[in-house]
Amino acid sequence: MDTRLTAEQDEIRRTLRGLLRKRCGSPELRTALDSPAGYDPLLWTALADRLGLPGLALPERYGGVGCTITDLALACEETGRCLAPSPLLATSVLTAPLVLDLGTQTQRAELLPRLAAGTLTATLAVSGPSLATALALTSANAGYSAGGGRAGGVQARHRADGWRLYGQVDQVLDGHSAGLLLVAAHTGGFARSRTLLFLVQANAEGLVRTRQTALDATRPQGRVQLREVRAELLGEEHTEVLPALAALGDRVAAVLAAEAVGAADRVLEQTVEYVGRREQFGRRIGSFQAVKHQLADVYVAVQAARSASCYAAWATAQGERVGGLALAQALEALRCAAAEGVQLHGGIGFTWEHDVQLYFKRAAGDELLFGPVHRLRDRAAETAGLFGGGEVAV
Repeated sequence: MDTRLTAEQDEIRRTLRGLLRKRCGSPELRTALDSPAGYDPLLWTALADRLGLPGLALPERYGGVGCTITDLALACEETGRCLAPSPLLATSVLTAPLVLDLGTQTQRAELLPRLAAGTLTATLAVSGPSLATALALTSANAGYSAGGGRAGGVQARHRADGWRLYGQVDQVLDGHSAGLLLVAAHTGGFARSRTLLFLVQANAEGLVRTRQTALDATRPQGRVQLREVRAELLGEEHTEVLPALAALGDRVAAVLAAEAVGAADRVLEQTVEYVGRREQFGRRIGSFQAVKHQLADVYVAVQAARSASCYAAWATAQGERVGGLALAQALEALRCAAAEGVQLHGGIGFTWEHDVQLYFKRAAGDELLFGPVHRLRDRAAETAGLFGGGEVAV
């Protein structure tokens, strides 16, 4: 594996970092979080028009740039540095690959160019215990079902005029604002039980969406209620959805690992800058040996996570599945960096006015959505056969 950036990758990083520095500073970030959508549509348009970011990893024949998952991970490392709220994760990382892999030719031709151009945003609505379960990040998803009835699942019925969905999903990234929903639903009753994916338009009759209060405001979430909503089946009825979700999960983990590394690196930079100018007992606190040791440990953790993230992004593009382990390493590094950042900033570190608390919430929020770390590692050990190929008890 060659760890050097290509000229194109270096240009992506440099241009994206410059744009985000101008358009996604602390005041702009907080303004975006308070908006109805939870992100700045003008920034999203700039990312799409100037960099082609939504279609970075989509084929050129569908209006994309034609890059690999490695390039998308590199871009997400930069968005992670400033916690940029945008539909990128839900649209380009979670939804577009499923449309590309499972959709019919007509569905691909209709949806992918709009997703690549950023004119259509989308999200994946998965009911059940957690998104991590459906993506096979914390356990095998062979027994996963999108059903659940009153417990919050989604059921699908086939009628003479097409498919109808009913049910509820409580935590959907950008679920309140996305223009297209890709909903996992249960069908077939008990005897022929299976999970299928359905396309639901944002203006569909019977669809009710409500923005939820989330721990991490930079990842806005919504509750999606479906009341006999008309839906279009993604792909064919015989399409195998669970293996596709498991394959997607590893790509998602690789991208999330890069994003977490970017966030950890940035909060470490902020902390080093602060202790270098904050004085106590007549000297800068960064000169105390204990503080140096703390920051050195964080630096080592961040660099180790960056190495794991880079390898995962490269290996995923080669067909290997190591994203979950890299994600565990990156989330642990982010949690460590954010916790030390809050501590070393003192009283101001956990106040709403300072940005360090946003990174701490990102670390905690990502573990709730895609972890926790110990289960990610359990799953990696299980996949590698370290426990004799049996299921790991967690």
